[in-house]
Amino acid sequence: MTRELTCIGCPMGCALTVEVENGEAVSVAGNTCKIGENYARSEISAPVRAVTTTVLTAEGIPVPVKTAGSIPKEKIFEVVKDIKAAKVTLPVRLGDIIVSDAAGTGVAAVATRTVE
Repeated sequence: MTRELTCIGCPMGCALTVEVENGEAVSVAGNTCKIGENYARSEISAPVRAVTTTVLTAEGIPVPVKTAGSIPKEKIFEVVKDIKAAKVTLPVRLGDIIVSDAAGTGVAAVATRTVE
């Protein structure tokens, strides 16, 4: 089976062609760097994403938040739900942990900006 992907590993956005057998990438073509090959292999076997969103403080002010690492793609909506349910009050500092274990992934969600 062949899968066509667009690499999101760097700004080049290479068009990748991946040959897949038994749920594993056996060959990758179209990448201009090693990042593309690594991305394709990961995307086929265990896709992951970083999540960025906002959370409202008790004062009604939005704070930008992102996961401190990648989470399994199938957990995105659960992670966002956990972040949106967090109780946050001002002030919030850059790097503050908003959720320590988002959706049971072991990955924290942290503030990406200081909001006074």
